[in-house]
Amino acid sequence: MSIKEECGVFGVFSPKPTDVANITYYGLFALQHRGQESCGIVVNEDGLFVSHKDIGLVNDVFSPSIMASFPSGTMAVGHTRYGTTGGNNRNNCQPIEVNHQKGHMAIAHNGNLSNASELRSALELTGAIFHTTSDTETIAYIITKERLIARTIEDAVSAAMNLIEGAYSLIVMSPQKLICARDPHGFRPLCYGKTSDGVYVVASESCALAAVGAEFIRDIEPGEIIVFTQSGIIERKDHCNKKEKKTCIFEYIYFARPDSVIDGVSVHGARIEAGRILARSHPVDADIVVGVPDSGLDAALGYSRESNIPYGIGLIKNKYIGRTFIAPSNRFNQVRIKLSAIEEVVKGKKVVLVDDSIVRGITSERIVSLLKDAGAKETHLRISAPPFLYPCYYGTDIDSKDNLIACQHSTEETAKIIGADSLGYLPIESLKDLIGSDGYCCSCFSGAYPTKIPEGRKNKFERHLSELTE
Repeated sequence: MSIKEECGVFGVFSPKPTDVANITYYGLFALQHRGQESCGIVVNEDGLFVSHKDIGLVNDVFSPSIMASFPSGTMAVGHTRYGTTGGNNRNNCQPIEVNHQKGHMAIAHNGNLSNASELRSALELTGAIFHTTSDTETIAYIITKERLIARTIEDAVSAAMNLIEGAYSLIVMSPQKLICARDPHGFRPLCYGKTSDGVYVVASESCALAAVGAEFIRDIEPGEIIVFTQSGIIERKDHCNKKEKKTCIFEYIYFARPDSVIDGVSVHGARIEAGRILARSHPVDADIVVGVPDSGLDAALGYSRESNIPYGIGLIKNKYIGRTFIAPSNRFNQVRIKLSAIEEVVKGKKVVLVDDSIVRGITSERIVSLLKDAGAKETHLRISAPPFLYPCYYGTDIDSKDNLIACQHSTEETAKIIGADSLGYLPIESLKDLIGSDGYCCSCFSGAYPTKIPEGRKNKFERHLSELTE
């Protein structure tokens, strides 16, 4: 199977009771690209939590009757999930809810902990019983444990941040407060905004703020905790500037929607620049540039502008099919029904095909075949990312070097395997040019990890393959 991505988180804080479930629904809809396995919403009605979670897409899980069952409230937290840890079952749906001695808590998490295994083992030795296999429950246990001795819920979150390592953008809802936190490296994005009627909204991406009519205020800083209360907003920077900033560069290359802005950098602009760099570093004599929908389109446009080779729409995506990269099912069949080539555009032409990544090569082979079957004379594949060479421990499901084609074959061999006339990757040294700084993590390309890496990582490629044969 292909690699997969992490999740999307969304939170709402209103000064007065309103339809926070509906706001959350549209926010999650805008974040659907970040996870398609499951989703959930928890609404806070004067301290009473009302929730619904299930496997499926937002539009399927939250039917009109389900939405009508949610009460008005002052807070809500929502989540769309693809599980980089944990299986695809209802128990792993988020947000996770916890009842403890000091009250009720709901938590949504985007990312992966690099020390989750050792933390979980330590908790189990103290008698903790886990009901899920996700990192999020480990975080929930630690926050709960700290809350029993902490003065406030935000103190508990801050104390938990001293213990957990890796990638986490969190939204935590208590009966009275909405707390959001971003890990000190800032691996995963998190931002907040405000609607014209005074409702605060927190989301993984700025595109979700726009979807609910909220004006972007700012990104939450790496290590920062922000607390929304009826008395005002509390900004805590206990963990800020403690570690080097390492935003995941693949957020800009693939994960995020092109209309999002992350840490002040336009995702669309970063992808355009990637295409320009590809055109300079891997030029080719061609007739047309074609992007693979959707995340290859911006880079293709950048390649066309830099090379002066005309841009064309040579591939059409079935808009009712989810993203192959994150859909948990047979990928080859997905590609077959997801994309089709426009023969009139590519027939008899030398095509530059721009895509965001190559993992095992199966999807790329199929797309190249689509173009050649439609009559393309030549197909030159250009990838707007460096080759994947190492596992990721921060929320991208790259678990085994054995399954990465770039680890097993040279660029020329890979081109031959997938049937392309040539292949060119984005130079790894050019990544900083995408965002204008070196504050990013590219460990899946470089092997330089910002944190201690875990031992005994389960190979999820094998898990997915076994599921297909059961």
